[in-house]
This record gives sequence, C-alpha cells and structure tokens, in this order.
Amino acid sequence: ERERERERRRVDDAMPKIVLFDVDGTLSEPRKKSGQDMRDFLQELRKLVTVGIVGGSDLKKIKEQLGDDAETAYDYLFSENGLVAHKAGTLLATQSLKKHLGEDKLKCFINFTLKEIAEIDIPVKRGTFIEFRNGMLNVSPVGRNCSQEERDAFEKYDAEHGIRKALVDKLTTQFADYGLTFSVGGQISFDVFPNGWDKTFCLQFVEKDFDEIHFFGDKTYKGGNDYEIYESEKTVGHTTTGPADTMKQCRELFM
Repeated sequence: ERERERERRRVDDAMPKIVLFDVDGTLSEPRKKSGQDMRDFLQELRKLVTVGIVGGSDLKKIKEQLGDDAETAYDYLFSENGLVAHKAGTLLATQSLKKHLGEDKLKCFINFTLKEIAEIDIPVKRGTFIEFRNGMLNVSPVGRNCSQEERDAFEKYDAEHGIRKALVDKLTTQFADYGLTFSVGGQISFDVFPNGWDKTFCLQFVEKDFDEIHFFGDKTYKGGNDYEIYESEKTVGHTTTGPADTMKQCRELFM
C-alpha cells in the first residue's frame, strides 16, 4: 500500500504543472512593486514547475511591479487577462477591443460612463477616469492619477459606500446588449471587457501542454477579477491573502 502511494506521488510529480499568479494582492501589494524576496522565490519555484503571470493591468504596469525583465523572467506573461500573451519573451497573440466592439459602441459607452462619473459625489477626484487598453477599458471613479494616499482613502470609502458597485450596476443595465463583463479589481477601478475575455482567456495558451494548472489570486469572490479563473474546471484555484501567504502556500504545495 505504501509503495503504491509512493508510486502515485512519483507519477503526480512527473505530470507537467504550471502555476499561474495574479499580480496585485498576490505577488505584490496593489500597484506596488513586488519585493526582491518574492522575485527570488518565483525563480526558485521555476526550477520545480512552470510559472506564469496573469494580470489585469497592461504590460507596462506589470513590468513596473515585477521588473523590466518580466517578459523573460517568467515562462508565460499574460497582461490584460491574457489578451496580450507572451511566452518566454515572444508575443503569442493580442486582441483588440476597438475591433471587437466597433468605434460607435465604444464611443457611446465612454460618453455615458464619463457623464455618470461626473455625477458621482466622492471626497476626491483626480484625472484619467477611463484608461483605454488593447482588450479592455479600465474605469476609475476617483481617477488613476490619484496619489497612493488618495488611492488608500478611496478604497476605504468605496468599501463603505459601494461607489464602484453602484456604477457597475448602472452600466450593466444600460449596456445589457453589448455583451460586456464588469470586473472589480485593485483599489480604485474596475475592468470592462467582452464576455469571455476574463482571466480564463489565458488558459487557451497553456491547457494543452499541462496536466495541472494551479492559479493563485486574492479577488476570487464573485465579481472579483480572479473569480472566473479560480472557479474554472480547468484550474486548481487557491485564494491568497497577500504575498507572504502566496509564498507559504506554494512552499507547502510544490517545495
């Protein structure tokens, strides 16, 4: 019996595994640079399993957090949920929201959203309320130009008053026929993208090559931007409370 268990473990260990990580709240504090200890840890982990990053942010922001060499430092790098996909530094594919929705619908959505944000009364407003990315829009009622202090303050205010949730509810109703998903992530914003363009989008690039796909994220609840990939039948989902917890769980599982 013991011999069979040992053999089973050997087979399990031999099965190719990939471990995918969210960025904000998983490998780093939201929008902050990851610690050197985390970057060193991920390189140690790469000796045992394939490592991929799947973030909602664009490539530039992910590189700010994980280092300028992020495209080559990890086996896979999926920015904008995998709508921009890199493998070992090589671009695999990129999607276009502009092509998918068309200019008229896009303009209609942006105009309506900006009008709604103008009506929201919150303690502070700054700039860049909508950020246009390759495969999604990022909407921030406070504005992405706010300072870290203002970002932290808005997060607390939003938790109490449900600013983002109320805006998402309104947009979901207004644009019900656009086929859009609204996903709250980070401290100050939410992402808007076509249905199916959530983090599960990245799985098409890895599912044929690995028998086991693990995913670590912090916003794994319904409406959070890690929910769909965490719940997917194609992944083994793990909820983390932050970078230290991510390292602890990985050590227990893979090291």
